[in-house]
Amino acid sequence: MSTQDAYEEYYVPHNSKLPIFASLGIFLTLYGMGNMFNEMSAGVDSSFGEIVFLLGGLVMGTTLFFWFAQVIKENHEKLYSNQLNRSFVWGMSWFIFSEVMFFAAFFGALFYVRMFVVGWLGGEGERGPSDMLWPEYTPEWPLMNTPDPERFPGPQAIISPWGLPLVNTILLVTSSVTITIAHHGLNDGNRKKLINWLVATIALGVVFLFVQAYEYYHAYNDLGLTLGSGIFGTTFFMLTGFHGAHVTLGTFMLIIMLFRAIKGHFSKEDCFGFEAAAWYWHFVDVVWLGLFVFVYVLGS
Repeated sequence: MSTQDAYEEYYVPHNSKLPIFASLGIFLTLYGMGNMFNEMSAGVDSSFGEIVFLLGGLVMGTTLFFWFAQVIKENHEKLYSNQLNRSFVWGMSWFIFSEVMFFAAFFGALFYVRMFVVGWLGGEGERGPSDMLWPEYTPEWPLMNTPDPERFPGPQAIISPWGLPLVNTILLVTSSVTITIAHHGLNDGNRKKLINWLVATIALGVVFLFVQAYEYYHAYNDLGLTLGSGIFGTTFFMLTGFHGAHVTLGTFMLIIMLFRAIKGHFSKEDCFGFEAAAWYWHFVDVVWLGLFVFVYVLGS
């Protein structure tokens, strides 16, 4: 056997315009979101930002549809070697690691503000009292009073962790169990079990998103907890909002896996697409447990 035959072939796809459209979709989404937030905070019509945001989401969703279809087609044509499959595994692993670092930055900001900044402003430690304090300041977390209550009114109350947040915790923990049962069904060659438990997982994810949407409505309208209500409001919505976006993405991934399972895709030996979606789903579940403890329980 020659030296060349000792190496596996590594499939290299043809030139594609899909990365260009993906970049355009990400740009429009973020640009629209930024404009939407700026317009809302300024009290003006936010329709421009909303339109651009929705357009970016449409471009990104369409791009991902064709991109996924192309990868599935190449896989069915047996163009992928074991070496390329290993690169997919490593690629997904590094992607999830980057997401871990993404949330670590926000958790770090929450920890820094809660453990250091609030106390420093109150004169704790060697720094002494700040000359930027306002008379009603109380160095405690959650920070209910803000330096300018007229421009940035603090929340009247905070969300109890033992209501809707606990419900969402139960939903996501249960969904980790159901996706694991679906995986066992795939390994056992039981397609009915795979499909039924995938449906259950997707349903739990959708219910989670509806509960979170109602929680946001309750926070804004009944508790005065908004993005403009000081550092507590911004850290709360940044952490829970980005997590909700990841749950949405994970739900779409599972829906695609469901359609593939219904069409007869996947086997015990060839199921990385399903496994990657399951890894991602377990990741968002673990992040939520961190949110429940550090944002809701310890922040109440």
